Amino acid sequence: MRQIVLDTETTGLEVRQGHRLIEIACVELIERRPSGRHYQTYLNPERAIDEGAREVTGIADEFLLDKPRFHEVVDEFLAFIHGAELIIHNATFDIGFINAELARLGVHYGCIADRCSVLDTLAMARERYPGQRNSLDALCKRLGVDNSARDLHGGLIDAQLLADVYLAMTSGQVVLDLGFEGGNETGVRAVIAPVVLARRPRILRASDEEIGAHLRRLDALDKSAGGQSVWRRQETEA
Repeated sequence: MRQIVLDTETTGLEVRQGHRLIEIACVELIERRPSGRHYQTYLNPERAIDEGAREVTGIADEFLLDKPRFHEVVDEFLAFIHGAELIIHNATFDIGFINAELARLGVHYGCIADRCSVLDTLAMARERYPGQRNSLDALCKRLGVDNSARDLHGGLIDAQLLADVYLAMTSGQVVLDLGFEGGNETGVRAVIAPVVLARRPRILRASDEEIGAHLRRLDALDKSAGGQSVWRRQETEA
């Protein structure tokens, strides 16, 4: 199974207001293990970044002036994700922005659903932890994922952390260290934590008193049913 953990950064929150992508980052998993491949690019959005987005990402307009436009990288990006299951936190947001960029290039590009299935880890977390905060930072804290290097939102570090969170939510046995710190963008390490059974589960058997109470209850059910109750028949057949 091939999975791509994906994160984007944008000029603002509302795609309907013409906001654009400024970063796409992907980390590849094969059979739930890092393959060593990732895809990351900054993009020139051809518009200003909202102040709130600049504060969150630390990306300035000037930094993006010499970066490629989306149409210059679209083919390599789509080739990287093609056929994979995309793992995204709040997938509606990211997919909405990517599909808007594809729509600008013409109908022949279609949409993400034509190429990939999508798993939304935010929806998964809300189902698993109802009534709790389920941001990426909150999940890192809850699941013991180290996010101390995340001073700002950044596509690649967020994709790495989301991979850790996803694996912790779905198995709790695999933790990734993709080695992106210190300028090393190719080092990849997978750590499989051993499963330790501290002690065998304790088996509690019914006492004679409890068995007697159970049989008296079945007798009462038989009497009220005017014959052998369903519970008595099941017990007799067993």
